[in-house]
Amino acid sequence: MNNNEKLTAKETRTLIFRGLKIWWEARPAIFISIFLHNFTSAITPYVAIFLSAQIIDEIAGSQNRTNLRHLVLVALLSALILGLLVACFNRWKNIQMAELHRTHEKILGNKLLSMDFNSVDSHRIRDLYAQVDQNATYGSWGLLRLVHSFERIIRGLVSIIGAIVLTASFFTATVAYDAPLANLLNHPIFTIFIFVAMIIITFLSPYLSNKANKRHVNHAEELKFTNRFFSAVFGMMEPHRQTDVRMYRQDKINLSPIILRFSETKLAKDFSRGPIAILHTLSAAISQVFIGIAYLFVGLKAWAGAFGVGAMTQYIGSITALSQAVSSLFEAIGELVNNAHFLRTTFEFLDEPNHMYQGSLTLEKREDNKYEIEFKNVSFKYPTVDTYALKNVSMKFRMGERLAIVGENGSGKTTFIKLLARLYDPTEGEILLNGIDIRKYDYHEYINIFSVVFQDFKLLAFDLGENVASGVEYDEARVTECLEGAGFGERLATLDRGLKTRLYKDFDDEGIDVSGGEAQKIALARALYKDAAFIILDEPTAALDPIAEHEVYSRMNEITKGKTAIFISHRLSSCRFCQDIAVFHEGELIQQGSHDVLVSDEDGKYHELWHAQAQYYIE
Repeated sequence: MNNNEKLTAKETRTLIFRGLKIWWEARPAIFISIFLHNFTSAITPYVAIFLSAQIIDEIAGSQNRTNLRHLVLVALLSALILGLLVACFNRWKNIQMAELHRTHEKILGNKLLSMDFNSVDSHRIRDLYAQVDQNATYGSWGLLRLVHSFERIIRGLVSIIGAIVLTASFFTATVAYDAPLANLLNHPIFTIFIFVAMIIITFLSPYLSNKANKRHVNHAEELKFTNRFFSAVFGMMEPHRQTDVRMYRQDKINLSPIILRFSETKLAKDFSRGPIAILHTLSAAISQVFIGIAYLFVGLKAWAGAFGVGAMTQYIGSITALSQAVSSLFEAIGELVNNAHFLRTTFEFLDEPNHMYQGSLTLEKREDNKYEIEFKNVSFKYPTVDTYALKNVSMKFRMGERLAIVGENGSGKTTFIKLLARLYDPTEGEILLNGIDIRKYDYHEYINIFSVVFQDFKLLAFDLGENVASGVEYDEARVTECLEGAGFGERLATLDRGLKTRLYKDFDDEGIDVSGGEAQKIALARALYKDAAFIILDEPTAALDPIAEHEVYSRMNEITKGKTAIFISHRLSSCRFCQDIAVFHEGELIQQGSHDVLVSDEDGKYHELWHAQAQYYIE
């Protein structure tokens, strides 16, 4: 994103209104509560100023007790009613604002979840998402800023209207011509001069502030790296980092040279003692100059007898409030204009198109689960890479078979699985399900026939049963059966809270920490619970000890009964449980067959891999 690129007024308006529409659709109560709270809170001080001025004038003037009692009673009642309204609306607004960040995360999260996996997996989208997240987290820029600016604009508009009502008579009030400075104070040119000076100062303060914010916008790209760096540094405090931090004394890493280098950058100088700091300082100083002029002008007119003490209190309060409201309004408008650059980044992320054809053909619901998958001359390369991860792969496997996929690191095993599960589409060739290109099937119906346990699976800090079922409501008997089938039964029997046991201690001190092997068993149980036609396990026993591994594989016939099981494994001993083995090397399928056939081929890759591992088990 180039933040120095100037946006047209039309583009800016389009971005702002689109952002407001997103918020209105996601959480309209935010705008309603903000309007009601800021309307009541903005008019409250003006009502108090007006009634206070009337009371002071009554005390300084006729001192009529009846009028005074009425004025005091009205002042008290209005303060009570407005105070109650402000408190109620403020409570409602705070409840809505508390959901602001969660709603924002939901908007971004929904996009991520609906985006093609190949987009989510790309560096460009990850970088773009990081930029949007950083803008929101460290400066509330982007969609979040729209809500905050809307609040300031509403408050500013209501305050301006209230202030104009109370100050309208000030500039028309004249001084008796026998009073000191009467000719000067009554002269229209002097009044116009003071009025123009106030207007200039009123607009100059937000102008300088917005100029400072504009420079902040221009530094957004530079800030991205800085914020990521410090996030990584402070990430050493996260629980999963503590073992390494202590063993390698990472807490003693000297970050001073890096921090010093950052402090000498143009960005740091701008914030501390450069243009950004100077502009913010001038903005604050000029607003104080306005207050001084207002006090002087109102004081001179009051001294000359143009109005009484009560009116003087009213005018000083309302003129000062008017200036602050105008400054705040135009500063908020300036924020919106500067924020348009961040909105453009947000919408670039939200507008990322899905390129994968979703398909419309209904997947045949077969009671016998008879599905046949065929790869026909499939080649694939990742979007930003020129070399092929898979080259001209052709193979076929039927329902109920157990297929092992083996090969060295980088041979294309995981890529093969991602294509099978349609996380990616082939660059060349086609994948057929029962003779039909899988791209023609309804996308969600197709992926629903797969249960996959990837190497980087994630368990959440929720109940054990919820982790297995991937939902709050679940069949407890079936979850238990799946955990036992995955080899977690003995550990389950020791848990006092059973399936209600919370994993990890993020939200519950009584939560349990599970080992890598136990986590792998829970992930396997989750795959079983889905009860899909195809079970794909990417290194399913990598974290298990040999006994536990043998236990899992010994149960595979029962666990995968009637299903197709596909294993990716570096431990070739697991291949003996499979009917068919596919050997990949440098992106190509170079061998396929049973264990006995492949191991007998002394010139084959499988024979080489098998004996490379066997030497560690044979004396």
